[in-house]
Amino acid sequence: MFDHKPTLTGERVTLLPVGPEHVEGLFELVSDREVQRLTGSHGELDPDVCRAWYATRGEHADRLDLAIIADDEYVGEIVINELDAHNLACNLRIALIGARAFGKGYGTEAITLVLDHVFAATPLHRVSLEVYAFNERARHVYKKVGFVEEGVHRDALLWDGEWHDAVTMAVLRTDWQSRSESLA
Repeated sequence: MFDHKPTLTGERVTLLPVGPEHVEGLFELVSDREVQRLTGSHGELDPDVCRAWYATRGEHADRLDLAIIADDEYVGEIVINELDAHNLACNLRIALIGARAFGKGYGTEAITLVLDHVFAATPLHRVSLEVYAFNERARHVYKKVGFVEEGVHRDALLWDGEWHDAVTMAVLRTDWQSRSESLA
């Protein structure tokens, strides 16, 4: 479904297929303690693991991994994965590199660009995600672009001795089309 890895361009960000040239940014992203907390990522990654990961993403037709570039700098990644071709569904995940990328509209624009692409270039009907309940900034962005909260996974993350819920959200093709028509 994602044989072609597009470059998507907005006003603030450009989304490029990830590659070895983005490894330094990826390593900074996954090493940031606040990003780890917001994504529930336990453990450390090795730079060589990051390099191997980004070097092979283009080979996978069941996913779309894009680097988020702003002002010629890597500021994060956005990924469509967990493709369920039978049910025309997938997962979306996004991570920004930390405080220097937060609050600038990069995430909102990246998500909008990806959803525009997914619903225009594929037959996918449903894009879902999970976000931790404490991540109000992300939940606000997801709602703003059209995701609907569908449920809660109670005590899904144990972080620093505390349990946190995960909120499931999704946007359907019909939601996106209605949103697009109302913005036109």
